Amino acid sequence: MRTLAIVLFFTVYGAANLGLMIYGLNCYIMLYLSRLGWIHAEKALKARGPLAANPENDPALPVITTQIAVYNEVNVAERALRAACAMRYPAGKHEIQVLDDSTDETVGLIDRIAAELKAHGHDIQIVRRRHRTGFKAGALEAGLNQARGELIAVFDADFVPPPTFLFQVVPFFLTNARLGFAQARWGHLNRRQSLLTLAQAIGIDGHFLVEQPARSGSGLFLNFNGTAGIWRREAIVAGGGWSWDTLTEDLDLSYRVQFKGWEALYLPDVVVEAELPEDVNAFRSQQFRWAKGSIQTIIKLFPQLVRANVSPFKKIQAFLHMTGYMVHPLMLILSLLSLPVLSLTRDFKTGGLLYAILAIPLILSILAPTTMYSVGQFKASPNWRRRLLLMPLMMVVGVGLALSNSRAIVEAMIGRESEFVRTPKRGGREIKVYRVRMPWLGVLEVLLGAYCCHTLSIYLLASKFVVSPFLAIYAAGFLFIGSLTIAQSLIPARQRL
Repeated sequence: MRTLAIVLFFTVYGAANLGLMIYGLNCYIMLYLSRLGWIHAEKALKARGPLAANPENDPALPVITTQIAVYNEVNVAERALRAACAMRYPAGKHEIQVLDDSTDETVGLIDRIAAELKAHGHDIQIVRRRHRTGFKAGALEAGLNQARGELIAVFDADFVPPPTFLFQVVPFFLTNARLGFAQARWGHLNRRQSLLTLAQAIGIDGHFLVEQPARSGSGLFLNFNGTAGIWRREAIVAGGGWSWDTLTEDLDLSYRVQFKGWEALYLPDVVVEAELPEDVNAFRSQQFRWAKGSIQTIIKLFPQLVRANVSPFKKIQAFLHMTGYMVHPLMLILSLLSLPVLSLTRDFKTGGLLYAILAIPLILSILAPTTMYSVGQFKASPNWRRRLLLMPLMMVVGVGLALSNSRAIVEAMIGRESEFVRTPKRGGREIKVYRVRMPWLGVLEVLLGAYCCHTLSIYLLASKFVVSPFLAIYAAGFLFIGSLTIAQSLIPARQRL
């Protein structure tokens, strides 16, 4: 019986190790394919051709509707509306929809700013619903039913599109009648605000400067990132419209549209600045939603993916794409089982060899994403060498979310429903502080961090130095996220929502 238990134990640990290695090695594939992606982006730019000297008078440009989804965003709503109105486009061909589901003072703010902008000649429509059915996806669908645009630009309330955004992106739809959506790159308004925002920026840059170019340039399935992009209305309808049976309506619709034969395009040179969550609880809720929603999406779309008339490689990449957050429960398993594994390997004469076999996949799984995010920084900034010093910080923050995101994935697998929790932003000023309260999870993370510290000390005493650095990252990650969660939850109650 003891032997059976040991075999089962090592099977679970080995499977988690192998799973992490698979996701890690896929980062190298993304790195290779990203080179093709940047070449593809340059070719697409040339095919689009130069912009007209005075594009505001171009009669070929279609009517476009810009949708701004808002829910209790008093800090950023005004900035979003003014940025949308500042985008250049022919008069009479740009409609702006404010999809306002707010229940606080944001309602009055939007009414006041919209009235002011209308007086200056801007076409602004405020779409409000009696019930917040479907959350953001429901709001987008309700707006689509009233929109008059052939193309639909979508922005979250904290995004600030540049004035040239429409002229940069719309021409791609004129040269490709099968283009379903185009996604721009996210920039960062508050990258330097804190260690937390610095870490987030590195992770997002890796996604937008390596993963997205790789998928777009090599013909893999591409995801719309929920904001900072333009859709062809016909493609949305053909894909079945916005749906709210997952928490990632953007990922869901992206795949459904491409299953119908529509194309997707990523534009790395078109950058839309946005805010990163400055509060760890807001960041956690955002990651929880993305993790749970992506697993909900693969569960929903897996039968369609299997039947899709595409190559096996494209199907495998789609599966790895939609299940990417599975690395978090895998990391959690390794952090919990590392100590028992060390104790059990001592019971075998070949324990040293077994330890080495288990350590190699862990090393590969850590180095691969680190390399990918490093390349992302090389692409993002001429100061990439200085930014590489922050790479351990990004790893620490990523690992620190393992407990929370594992919970999200379990909920998705068992079919537990949860509300769409939007990510509150500050808007660069202290008007109103919105809080997402999850301090109890912070306590569990601190305890898990202490356990990882204990495990690390045992490994060091046993002279097992190969795995020790990764255990140090696990410990630092859980302690950092857990401590920050508790600290920010202690803000006086009068400042909370």
